[in-house]
Amino acid sequence: MNLSTHPIEARGLRKTFHGRPRVDDVSFTVDPGRVVGLLGPNGAGKTTTIRLLLGLARPDAGDGLILGRPYRELEQPARTVGAVLDAGGLHPARTGRQHLRIAAARIGVDASRIDAVLTEVGMARDADRPAGGYSLGMRQRIAIAAALLGEPAVLILDEPSNGLDPAGMQWLRLRLRAFADAGGTVLLSSHLLSDVQDIADDVVVITDGRVLAQSSMVDILAASGGDLEAYYLQVTGTAQLTENGQVR
Repeated sequence: MNLSTHPIEARGLRKTFHGRPRVDDVSFTVDPGRVVGLLGPNGAGKTTTIRLLLGLARPDAGDGLILGRPYRELEQPARTVGAVLDAGGLHPARTGRQHLRIAAARIGVDASRIDAVLTEVGMARDADRPAGGYSLGMRQRIAIAAALLGEPAVLILDEPSNGLDPAGMQWLRLRLRAFADAGGTVLLSSHLLSDVQDIADDVVVITDGRVLAQSSMVDILAASGGDLEAYYLQVTGTAQLTENGQVR
């Protein structure tokens, strides 16, 4: 039996594509009330790790657990985990509201919830426009609305701030912080280190499919002079140092 006290847990996850390891012995946990930032360069294995946690790919080894169980074994997975993977999947002829109606019907959520999430993500005014006319940021807001439909306890978000304007990014930070402060659990991948620094409680750094570091944000900032970017560049081996050893 898979027993876990963590809402999100990766245990020794491994996945190989075309003979190349994309995820290699990845392990970390996310606890209630915490936001964990999953960081790494392009191709590091962040999205593959998220797909393994969400049951969209099967690991060659290891376990991805949500509330102590593989995603596929959850009784109501879409009402347990809200996920954002790709904001580009909206049918261009359907409106944002129609997309959410389909999503609500699929997961068994009353349609009355749709207006609430549209208002929450700032898309009530544009909800009845065809998605083909949406900007990337608007499509991202609809994807976030779909993730919130089932009032989940866990959020797993892959680059959720893609396309958002500064106001949208501020809203997202505040919303995720409030979600975690109310006892929710958040895992998000992002390449925007300043956003992660503002919101995350903990950080996991992945490169070449392996976990290089995991630490609390408090400890990271204390060790790096308050600069997550400096820490990230040093951990990933991409920092340029001055003669006195300081990151530049």
